[in-house]
Amino acid sequence: MTELPLIVLTNRVFPETRAMFEGVARIVANDEPEPWSYDQVIERCREAAGLMAFMTDCVDRAFLAQCPNLKVIGAALKGYDNIDVDAARERGVQVTIVPDLLTEPTAELAIGLMIALGRHIPAGDAGIRAAGFAGWRPQLYGTGISNSTVGIVGFGRVGQAIARRLSGFGCRIIAYDAEPFESPGVEAMALENLLKVADFVVLGLPLTESTTGLINAEAIGRMRRGTLLVNPARGSLVDEAAVADALERGQLGGYAADVFECEDWARPDRPAAIDARLTRPGARTVLTPHIGSAVTSVRREIELAAATSIIEALAGKVPGGLINRPARTRNPALTA
Repeated sequence: MTELPLIVLTNRVFPETRAMFEGVARIVANDEPEPWSYDQVIERCREAAGLMAFMTDCVDRAFLAQCPNLKVIGAALKGYDNIDVDAARERGVQVTIVPDLLTEPTAELAIGLMIALGRHIPAGDAGIRAAGFAGWRPQLYGTGISNSTVGIVGFGRVGQAIARRLSGFGCRIIAYDAEPFESPGVEAMALENLLKVADFVVLGLPLTESTTGLINAEAIGRMRRGTLLVNPARGSLVDEAAVADALERGQLGGYAADVFECEDWARPDRPAAIDARLTRPGARTVLTPHIGSAVTSVRREIELAAATSIIEALAGKVPGGLINRPARTRNPALTA
């Protein structure tokens, strides 16, 4: 009797996801809330044919060299900067992503961060919890989206979804993208000009070599004094130390983020933690723990899509969400 292939699930998943592999594969799954370390994932993947990868995983060339039986990585992700796709292709490993299920909830959270930051919602909540509420006072005046200029940096699926949501707010929407685009109600603009005129700057870019650190001290210096910066995309798009410096000087009026430099595994020089000046009491920040796609129904669909892709690949089909096309025959020199 042929032994079923081994699939590794590195983070806790829904029962429906596990059920998809019944009769198809053996699974090793992390049932704990904390992720496995890099070495722990490798140890479990040495004999694996498939891997369901998440944001917490780093699949680099060294990882792949230690997992010679791996045939497919089904990433429960939209961005895949934590996976060395070229190295996977060279080793004959297919990589799939979930390209669109994360778009809408991420855009939704971006709007929430904008409102929370502009209207001082965390400060208001903290004040009531600390000192009670005695009635209205002339305090916490902020910035509304209505009548503001919102600059979206990156006009792919997430950027477009943010723009659609903003269309009902009565604001001016401007956007920058490396590729030309036309979109009703959105003014295309060069990045330098966008930074100069936007009241809110909202990031919607993937993390690549060219976008890493795009919002650095120089870029922030081009912004209007008091600009509100919102990052629901990837932490390393910004230089968090430069953001903290700019907040202290008042150059930035606030920073809201759902993602942080310390979680970008593709960067060997990533900081170990968020800049302490961004998390200290009173900081003009709104920070959430990477919950952009954390909608129960969406997370379930993301897992099921990744599982489907893994099963398709192991059945010899072209899996959905495939982003590389490995050679049909593995390079023998790479299988050791």
